[in-house]
Amino acid sequence: MNKEVNNYIKKQKSPQKEICQKLRKIILKTVPDIKEELKWGTPWYEGKYYIVALKDHVNMGFTLGGLLKKSEKLLEGTGEYMRHIKIYSLKDIDEKKIVKLIKMTTRDVYYYKKKKKK
Repeated sequence: MNKEVNNYIKKQKSPQKEICQKLRKIILKTVPDIKEELKWGTPWYEGKYYIVALKDHVNMGFTLGGLLKKSEKLLEGTGEYMRHIKIYSLKDIDEKKIVKLIKMTTRDVYYYKKKKKK
């Protein structure tokens, strides 16, 4: 676990702190080898997704690469390369949906890592 990301999460107020902790746990459990870093002041995961604590919620952003058009509709925003889901409480976290989105957006990461090892 990245020390800078630990500090970022530790500094957040409740419930954003707990939401960030839970999302991070889901990401690291789903993609254990993913590179975690603090980029532009927020936790980033190999350019595929991010977590950002805002005033009254947390956004978890996902790259659009690897997502089907119908899956993009699960996300908010108008970004060309990234979209997000908004989470206001721990109860709002739909782990199955998040894991599904993570797996869709990391398919090419897995492919790249396997190819690189050969």
